[in-house]
Amino acid sequence: MESLGSSLKVPNVQELAKENISAVPDRYIRPDREAAIVSGSDGIPSIPVIDFQSLFDGESAPAERERLHRACKEWGFFQLINHEVNTEIAEKMKEETQGFFASPFEEKKGLSQVPGEIEGYGQAFVVSNDQKLDWADIFYLVTHPVSLRKPLVWQMLSPSFRSAIENYAIETQKLVMKLLELMANNLGMKKEELHEIFDDGMLAMRMNYYPPCPQPELVIGLSPHSDSVGLTLLLQLSNVQGLQVKKDGEWIPISPSQNAIVVNIGDIMEIISNGVYCSVEHRAIVSHDAERISIATFFNPNMNVEFGPAPSLITPETPPLIKRIGTPQFFKNLFTRKLQGRAYIDDLRIEKRNE
Repeated sequence: MESLGSSLKVPNVQELAKENISAVPDRYIRPDREAAIVSGSDGIPSIPVIDFQSLFDGESAPAERERLHRACKEWGFFQLINHEVNTEIAEKMKEETQGFFASPFEEKKGLSQVPGEIEGYGQAFVVSNDQKLDWADIFYLVTHPVSLRKPLVWQMLSPSFRSAIENYAIETQKLVMKLLELMANNLGMKKEELHEIFDDGMLAMRMNYYPPCPQPELVIGLSPHSDSVGLTLLLQLSNVQGLQVKKDGEWIPISPSQNAIVVNIGDIMEIISNGVYCSVEHRAIVSHDAERISIATFFNPNMNVEFGPAPSLITPETPPLIKRIGTPQFFKNLFTRKLQGRAYIDDLRIEKRNE
């Protein structure tokens, strides 16, 4: 597969944090950072919790599926419990990811992004030398289909890390296809339309490391954005809070639930649903004292298809709101921009014309 994009080389934040600096460099200071609702405030809303098992239980399924539908429409985020991802496989993935970020910098450097590529260890969406930077390092790679893997990246992984990634990817892929089928059914979308888009789709992982920061109130771990994917599954390695979702103009902190996976609707699913489901802005903040690590798994269409609003959802009363686009072009456009809210999906909207 040809390169989908690249990101400029930037300083390693984990190494910077180890220097015990008292003030962060200017390039990380974000004067435009908006305050969040204080966790624990009275009446603070929380993202829905969906019980995966209840979605298939005869008696509880109709009500739980309706709760899933509302969560996708009103929040674009939910925590999924009883999700069938093998606990041992998930724990092994956490262990290997923790070990990777704890390894010496010289070892991680062997997996650094090379010029012209987005996969590897470094940062993403850095497109200019004067751009403000996130207080984080990432390790990003495509896992499926196998034909899309970058051999240079995979060959550098330890056998145990490679095995953990492959096993976790297979587990999450099975889960996502079940979720997508439920969503298609809730939308009234034809099942075959869903499979035409997502069968043999591209699966990628981004492992995020957010070091402690001497001035956390001045920086952002991950810039506000919506995910330009189909669905995202987020596995968090600890109870350190960092993820925040924008709801009704307010930033809502998400408290990780034990053994839950956070699921969010991506731009592509908003496009396919013709705007019925919402891809919501979110961001990550950082802590003064504690590191935070998370694993985001991104599920995307097949690289050989074009997607847009599902034909079965288009009627004279519900015309297409968003343009059709080929998967490769969608990602090439994505990786040449910086993260900026919902700007990308907004650029794909069909302009309303005055009649």
